[in-house]
Amino acid sequence: MSSGITVGPSLVLPRAELTVRFSRSSGPGGQGVNTTDSRVELSWDVGSSRVLTDTQRARLLERLGPRLVAGVLTVTASEHREQLRNRAAAERRLVALVAEGIAPPARQRRSTRPTRGSAERRLTAKKQRSATKRLRSARPGD
Repeated sequence: MSSGITVGPSLVLPRAELTVRFSRSSGPGGQGVNTTDSRVELSWDVGSSRVLTDTQRARLLERLGPRLVAGVLTVTASEHREQLRNRAAAERRLVALVAEGIAPPARQRRSTRPTRGSAERRLTAKKQRSATKRLRSARPGD
């Protein structure tokens, strides 16, 4: 296995900082479900990780706050019957969460005036809707 999990060009999570636990999956699966530890829990201590910069750590702690328990991010996978596939799925989830968490904030949108065409389309649609509703309320005898 490789020495770490690549999150992005500037971040690789070392496997030494990850904790992996295996347990039995729930649900149907026949006789094998009672004997095979195929469920995978992958934990990573965000607060004490040495590979994060201060900015990355602050972003992760802020954005993943509700998911963290004592600064530890835990991801679980149990949708596959094989332990290796569940481990790969848990790693993919962890990478996605961390990548989303350390991404820089989106630039603020500068508000601009609506274009003339969009304003005309909006007014035309309002007039059509108004006419439709007016026709519904008109009684045949009036």
